[in-house]
Amino acid sequence: MTDSSPALSEERAAVADACRRLGAEGLLIGTAGNVSVRVEDRVAITATGAILAELTPDQVTVVDLDGEIVTGGLLPTSELDLHLGVYHRYGAGAVVHTHAPMATALSLVLDELPCVHYQLLALGGTVRVAPYATFGTPELAESVLTALEGRSAALMANHGAVTHAPTLDKAVEHALLLEWACGVYQRAAALGQPRVLDEQQQIAVIEAALARNYGTTQSAPSAQEGTR
Repeated sequence: MTDSSPALSEERAAVADACRRLGAEGLLIGTAGNVSVRVEDRVAITATGAILAELTPDQVTVVDLDGEIVTGGLLPTSELDLHLGVYHRYGAGAVVHTHAPMATALSLVLDELPCVHYQLLALGGTVRVAPYATFGTPELAESVLTALEGRSAALMANHGAVTHAPTLDKAVEHALLLEWACGVYQRAAALGQPRVLDEQQQIAVIEAALARNYGTTQSAPSAQEGTR
């Protein structure tokens, strides 16, 4: 069966663009990592063995939610079960898995990345580290899915990181944010014991963000309105 609808063509191109951006940002190296986006009951996902920083749309395979190939001549990533699991369990719109350097480094030594900066609340707060399991196995997929409960990011012990979001752009932004936060934590830990935001402080940040519509551009009042 082949589905060549324009929407799928656009999403295959978008996945390739996302991979090239993540490669340029240093979060992907070689064939390590995978990216996908869901379009209704179809998933456009990177092919196994592809050089991600140079990915082209024809190296993105389309599968259904059972993992059967719909479009493309290449086998999908070995982490297909992980991606499909995130879609089934959390209703995500896109998934990004990287072997980003800082995230991977912290996955070697931490059981969780504490909420040391309020921007981590965009990922759900504390980022859990899923226990190690061999790549591409159901055990790994289940371990990561459990770590993602109530979160949009998780670290994968001795492996890397995964993020998800309603859109591909947001999933990429989550991956970049997680790597930034891991770098901040690593630098702070080299100097001393990092301070962690407690529950009350986190709630205060959420309330302030909601009250101020934080993270979106807003029109300023005109000069005349400002004098009233």
